[in-house]
Amino acid sequence: MLTTAVPWAASDPYTTALLAGRGPLYLRRTDGWLLPLDVERWCARADPVDLEVLDHCEGAVLDVGCGPGRLVSELTAHGRTVLGIDVSETAVARTVRLGGQSLLRSVFDPLPDEGRWDTVLLMDGNVGIGGDPRALLARVDALLAPEGLLIVETDEIDVYERTQMQVVDVTDARAVGCPFAWARLGTPALLRHAVTAGWRPAAQWVSGERRFAALRNGCRDRSSAARSDAGSW
Repeated sequence: MLTTAVPWAASDPYTTALLAGRGPLYLRRTDGWLLPLDVERWCARADPVDLEVLDHCEGAVLDVGCGPGRLVSELTAHGRTVLGIDVSETAVARTVRLGGQSLLRSVFDPLPDEGRWDTVLLMDGNVGIGGDPRALLARVDALLAPEGLLIVETDEIDVYERTQMQVVDVTDARAVGCPFAWARLGTPALLRHAVTAGWRPAAQWVSGERRFAALRNGCRDRSSAARSDAGSW
C-alpha cells in the first residue's frame, strides 16, 4: 500500500507543520533557493479560488497529493464522489478526520478505479510530483476515463525546471527532510509537454494570483487496458 518513494512522509518538518496547521515551511533547492509552502492555506477550508476550481470538476474526482484534505472535504460535503491520495500519513489522517476519503498512496502506486476517473486534480504545485512531468502526465492519462479532465495549478511564472528539493523549516536548522525529485512548470511549459503527449487544452485562467490549466486526454480504446480496484476506499 505504501509507495516506495515518500518524500513528504519522510519529512519531519512537513509533518510538524501539518499538525500545527502553520509554517514557516519551504522547499529548498540544492543551490539554496527557497520556495515557500502555504501550509496555512492548505490546512484551512477551501477558499474562493479553490471553489472556482472545484466548479470545473466533472463526475468522480481524484485529488492527487491531496495534502490535509481541504478540497476532498469540500467536495464530499457537497455529495460528490471524490478520493484523495497522499504519501503523508499525517495528511491522509487529517483528510479522513474532515470526513473525506483518502488513501496513503503515491500516484504511481496501484489505485482504485484506474481508467475511470472523470477528473484528476494536480493542485498546489503537484504537477511537480516525481520530477518528471512527462511520466506524471502519462500516469494521469491512465487514471482518467477517455475524454477525462485534468486540472493543474501551474507556477505563477513561465518556468520549467527539474531538480532535487528538500522540505525545510528555516527556523530550525535540524528540521530538514530527505531530498526528492521535483519539477516546477508554468502554464506554457505544461502545455508544451501536454500537447506533445496528445492532451487537448480545455481552459486556462488566473484567479487570486494563482494560475490554472485544464486539459482533456484522448478518446482511445481502453477495452484492453488494465483496470485496478486496488484496495477499498
